[in-house]
Amino acid sequence: MQIIAHRGASGEYPENTLLAFKQALAQKADAIELDVFAVEGELIVIHDARLERTTNGKGSIYQYTLAELASIDAGRGQAIPTLWQVLQLIQNKCWLNIELKGANTLQPLLRLLDRAENELGFDLQTLLVSSFNHPLLAALKTAKPTVRIGALTASLPLHYAAFAAELNAEAVHCDAGFIDEKMVADAKKRGLKVYVYTVDNAEALQQMRTLGVDGVFSNYPAQSRQFLGL
Repeated sequence: MQIIAHRGASGEYPENTLLAFKQALAQKADAIELDVFAVEGELIVIHDARLERTTNGKGSIYQYTLAELASIDAGRGQAIPTLWQVLQLIQNKCWLNIELKGANTLQPLLRLLDRAENELGFDLQTLLVSSFNHPLLAALKTAKPTVRIGALTASLPLHYAAFAAELNAEAVHCDAGFIDEKMVADAKKRGLKVYVYTVDNAEALQQMRTLGVDGVFSNYPAQSRQFLGL
């Protein structure tokens, strides 16, 4: 079972910052998950459309220019990074899960992936793009079929993982509160991987391992690896 650093090593370091991502790499996370919005056609890495929870800024990210956002403190003197900065940092050191938050993220992502392939030698097979916005994922898959996608759900759907299979997804991403044996079995039958968010304590980690999920999103990658004896 893989350990995916949820917004980086966010339990110990400011979430979705370069510091949290560096620490996730140091803690030997199998993958890093992050969230992106688009501002001025550039993808920035932040979970909320508002600044108050994770930074010293106030209001909506859309009230600011990119330059202004870059000057805001996201914790411990860390800036809100761009996705380009993160790709430069990771450089295929682990696989990456990009969650698309804003509906206007598709075209900026397509441009950035082309640039990453050309300038960084970025391997698209080390990338998984996820979202709760399933039409957005469908549009991404149409525009760039080689991109792997993960369909997010915060419920236990009536037809289990059928929605992810319909999208030709690589994986289904499930809320830890809405996962059971039937969901896992249905996803596996459809050839889908199952990743579960957010799992940090030893008991829950063992439960996920028993269910046979492929990976968990954890705020504490090193601790989770230790709990599982990895």
